[in-house]
Amino acid sequence: MDRKSLLPIGQFSQASGLSITALRHYDASGVLVPAFVDPVSGYRYFRRDQVRTAQSVRALRRLDIPVEEVRRLLDGGQEALATALRAHLAAAERRLETQRSLVHGLLSRMTEGADMTHHVTARQGPAERILVVGAAVDNSGLDPFLRRAYQEMYAVAGRGPLTFAGPAFVRFHGVCDDENETLVEACLPFWEDGAQPAGLPEGMNVRDLPESTLACTRIEGAAAAFPRILGAYDAVADWISEHGFAFAGPVRMIYRRWTGTPDDPGNRLEIAWPIDEPADD
Repeated sequence: MDRKSLLPIGQFSQASGLSITALRHYDASGVLVPAFVDPVSGYRYFRRDQVRTAQSVRALRRLDIPVEEVRRLLDGGQEALATALRAHLAAAERRLETQRSLVHGLLSRMTEGADMTHHVTARQGPAERILVVGAAVDNSGLDPFLRRAYQEMYAVAGRGPLTFAGPAFVRFHGVCDDENETLVEACLPFWEDGAQPAGLPEGMNVRDLPESTLACTRIEGAAAAFPRILGAYDAVADWISEHGFAFAGPVRMIYRRWTGTPDDPGNRLEIAWPIDEPADD
């Protein structure tokens, strides 16, 4: 091979903006392989047309795309790379919007206090018989799961036909956000003295919930969309803690009015947390 047509690693590092250490790492990982390696000295040489590829690698890594993903994207061709970059940009914009909303929420709580934004009260929740479908999901999988679960449950309810005994609600058994998944249960209350469901599909069951005391706050419109809705959960949790109650079960998100679009101004949700008197030590 004519080395005059190649760039030694030092010059290639300057042209590409990648350090020599990084170039050795990308060689070992198969992302950017030298055109020639001297068998005696081990010195690496690169083709001049690899400079643009190296610059792309540098840019992709600055976007925090993992090395293995960079290799896959570069191997997929220009069209696949462009599609992946658009998807990455959309995800980054969503993360930025989430961070912006969380920062504004924190600033609001620091200046006004959670109780100024969310009015929390306690009420009695009736005993309920419910259809339930559950799954372990994170925030990205929450909406698809709930849409599918309620479609299945309303289809079963229509065959009964079941008499609805209250609004649909969701029970969260833990933190459900972009970094955590938890058991989420879609619930549909129906009248226990009326028609009963039959032939339930796999994953759907009937459960009886006991009467309970609920600490509640209502939210509407954009405040009911993620991530702003997290402030409502925090407000209820703060109220429970400050008033000395015990947390007595999974928190509920109750659909008082739901248009199907998360940030629709017509949405009305209620965050309701079962509570109990703290146990004596």
